[in-house]
Amino acid sequence: MKKYRNIIFDIGNVLLDYRWKEMLMDFGLPEDEAFRVGSQMFGDTDNSWRAFDLGATEEEMIDMYCKMYPADTEAIQWFLHHGEYMHVARPAVWKQVHELKKCGYEIYLLSNYPKPLFEKHMEYADFMKDIDGLMVSYMIRQGKPDRAIYEALFEKYGLKPQECLFFDDRLENVEGADRVGMDAVQVLSKEQLMQELQKLIDA
Repeated sequence: MKKYRNIIFDIGNVLLDYRWKEMLMDFGLPEDEAFRVGSQMFGDTDNSWRAFDLGATEEEMIDMYCKMYPADTEAIQWFLHHGEYMHVARPAVWKQVHELKKCGYEIYLLSNYPKPLFEKHMEYADFMKDIDGLMVSYMIRQGKPDRAIYEALFEKYGLKPQECLFFDDRLENVEGADRVGMDAVQVLSKEQLMQELQKLIDA
């Protein structure tokens, strides 16, 4: 008998890769400038990107960032308007998600994601065909690692935490899963993730 009934996935650096630096280089920035501008948006000290995850619009984010970083207005506007160039497929992982589904596991998504990017990035994501349900931060204006988003997923689909295994790349989100009684694995690389998924497929 399988230990878990439900396999829950974060998306970024789990089911998808991101090429944000390369995207800014496509815009025309040299590598060091692309890294600087991207790091400002994703790694600023007040965690402004989280507002996007929790429901702020593209235009609200552009307005906020351009006030914070006026010298980079043009690059920031282009970046936020063209999220379709940011993500990179992980088809080998998607194939394993499909195998998990065939093995009888239920598959869920639990992710912090802005609505515009989620819609763009999921449009051609094959794994969406295997998803039984999802809870995304913009939907309820709550994000990991806060307890509310985990519990919202459980409540919506009638899941028991002890029957779930969660994969996320961020340690704080793994710890958040642990606090609500769900086993979790921190994803450190695509190769490690694939090894973990193969164990589940072979179980």
